[in-house]
Amino acid sequence: MLETNTQAPDFTLPDQNGKVHTLSGYKGQYILVYFYPEDDTPGCIKEACAIREVYGDFEKNNIKVFGISADTVDSHKKFEEKYGLPFTLLSDPEKKVILPYGSGTILTKRISYLINPEGVIVKAYPKVDPVHHGEEILKDVYALSK
Repeated sequence: MLETNTQAPDFTLPDQNGKVHTLSGYKGQYILVYFYPEDDTPGCIKEACAIREVYGDFEKNNIKVFGISADTVDSHKKFEEKYGLPFTLLSDPEKKVILPYGSGTILTKRISYLINPEGVIVKAYPKVDPVHHGEEILKDVYALSK
């Protein structure tokens, strides 16, 4: 895992629509980078849907959400459409981001990072409760913003 109070390593990956995103392009706002094992599996569905349910609050607080797994762009597109996910899913089949962020070698681990507007990791979540993770992130952003 990466350490808190360190600069988040930059990356560039395609999303579920084939659009390329670069982490540093989102400086100036909070960013949730959450890693998950696989599209359309029970825990991953719970986590994605929990974030979806509070996504309006993420938008109100200018928080960008990146869900990252080793699944393909096509798999992400199906996952997004099936569950009406309003946030960005990034495809990392070669694990160019998954490995440096410490999210596993064979299987992608369910871990998350909250990155502040300056690009610094302010919170790491090595053990994620998929059902409550969205609310947990919002509470932490509220606390950090005070």
